[in-house]
This record gives sequence, structure tokens and C-alpha cells, in this order.
Amino acid sequence: MTKPRFLKAAGTVLATAALAFAAVQTASACSRAVYFGLEGQTVTGRTMDWFEADLGSNIWLYPRGLERNSNTATPVVWTSKYGSLVTTLYEGAAADGMNEKGLVANLLYLPESDYPPATPGDTRPTLPNSAWVQYVLDNYATVAEAVADLRQEKFRMVAITAPTGEPGTVHLSISDASGDSAIFEYLKGKLVIHHDRKYQVMTNSPTFDQQIALNSYWKTIGGQTMLPGTNRASDRFVRASYYINEAKQSADPRTAVATVFSVMRNVSVPIGIKIPGQPNIADTLWLTVADQKNRVYYYQDTKSPSVLWADMKRLDFSKGSGPRRLKLAGNPDVGGDQTAGFKPAPLFKFMIPHS
Repeated sequence: MTKPRFLKAAGTVLATAALAFAAVQTASACSRAVYFGLEGQTVTGRTMDWFEADLGSNIWLYPRGLERNSNTATPVVWTSKYGSLVTTLYEGAAADGMNEKGLVANLLYLPESDYPPATPGDTRPTLPNSAWVQYVLDNYATVAEAVADLRQEKFRMVAITAPTGEPGTVHLSISDASGDSAIFEYLKGKLVIHHDRKYQVMTNSPTFDQQIALNSYWKTIGGQTMLPGTNRASDRFVRASYYINEAKQSADPRTAVATVFSVMRNVSVPIGIKIPGQPNIADTLWLTVADQKNRVYYYQDTKSPSVLWADMKRLDFSKGSGPRRLKLAGNPDVGGDQTAGFKPAPLFKFMIPHS
């Protein structure tokens, strides 16, 4: 009996896909995507996936004119040019956030990361990657500005170790209110930058250049024919790329934000899914969505029925107003408009590498 044509096509796709992904065995979690709506409506969303049930995450408000220190032996010292809202980990690392100019920074896991080693004669100060997001949000208004300055490598990036003992190997994505994007990875001790508006999506392993190649293959198949459905980073990259661009473009902020949340949920990892030995393939713990046109920052704990948000236009980022915190750790039921919920709190120190 002759197989129907669509079954033959499906078999060919599956066989080819198996070959294409045979080399991509490392599984990682966390996903990021940028949505281009109408009338300049730009929205960036991300997921945070990790094996530990509680990362102690809170949202911090940092004003302009805040003096910062990277907390290393040879620290990077700076003063914030822009105010920001930042989601933290373990009260020692900045993982995600948006500044008052609409620049968004997202830190995601990348097992292949390899940071520059200390060498004789290298007198540059050091920045732990726990401070990478904060440094970017404090100092730059646009992606182009950040790329131009960071490519000069005025400091040496160093990797922390998480409190769980896992290596802090990460890469960074940034996007601005215009929709421009850049991806920063340290590979074989070198900083690699991918800068283009078209780089809307980032997940994890493999490295970004390989993710682009894999996504190009799936584009030839077409999302209406088949999309890869596992929780591996390469599959999530393909799904996020397809849906963020196929979704209806809207100028309405409510529709745009809801669209990005729906895409992020599509690439989330269900509660209870864990792979032994791969701490980054695990539950999605929280999601953030940043409306970069209207400067509204959204957050959802996946164990909460509610989304919370803060309107940056109504927040005081003036110099001297002091750092403030919206306490979420141990309080998953916080929801709704939390613009007035930030309370004064002392600055934490950035986590640094173990000596």
C-alpha cells in the first residue's frame, strides 16, 4: 500500500531533523524573545528555568547616581547614569531588568561559556558576571551604545559559582526601545558579539551562531508543517522564533504584552520536569515581560495565578532617592499593580568567584 504523500513528507522531515540535531546533545533552559508590534511597540520576554525551587528572587529599584562596586579584588567602580528595575537571584546577582530608557538586559545560562583567564600584565579591573546585567542597565541607553563600549573590553569578565555549586556560565542578551538587539558570549576566552535587530531570540546551548544555523534549517520546513517540541534549547529557539514573528502585530500594549507572555509560556518547562545532571533543564520558575515603549515591567511567578507589574513612569529614579525592593521571595501571591510596593532596602553585594 502506498503511503499518503503527507506521511512521506513527515518521515523525511523527522529523519532530516534527527540528523541535524544529533550533535546538539546539551540541554539548557531559559528563553528570550523580542516582539515587534505596530507604532513602535517593542516588548521583550524571558523565562527563568532552574532546578532549584526558589532562587530568592526580588525586584529592585535602583535610582540614577547610585555608586556601584563589582565587589572583586580589583573592582569595576561606576555610578549609574540611568535608573532601573532588576530581578535578582540569591540577593547577589542581577538576572534581568529594564532601565528608564527602555534598554532590557537578560542573563541566560550557556554551558559553553569560557571567560578570559587571568594573565600576567593584565591590570584591568574585573567584573563578575553576577553584575553584568546591572552594569549594562546603569550605563547605556541603547544597544548600539552598549556594543560600542563593551567591545573595548575595559574590564575582564569573571564567572561566579552559584550557591548550589553550579558554574555561573552565562551569556547576555540586550534589546532597546527601537527593537535593536545584541547577544554577548565569551567563548574560548574571547568576547563574541552578535548585533542586529533580527536577533530577536536567544535560548541556551549551543552557542548563538549554531542556534542561528539550526533555525535557518527549520525555516525551510515551515512552522505550519512541523515545529520541534522538546524542552531542549535548540527546539525552544525554533518555536520562539516562529511564534514571536507569526503572532499578530499590534499597537495595543495589552495585546502586545499578552502575546509575549503566550510565547514565553509556549517555551516554558512544566513544573516537575527535571533532568538529573542538567540543572538548567528544569521548571520554569518565573517569567518577565518588558514593555519598552511604555516602560512597564511585568513579572509572574509560575506558582502564582497572578501577574504583577510596575510602571516605571510613575517611579522615582532621581539621584539620592535610594535603592528600594519589591519583596517577592517567600511571597508568591503578590500580584497586580505593584508600582507603590517598593520599600527602602540596603544594597546587596554582587556574588564573586570563590577564591
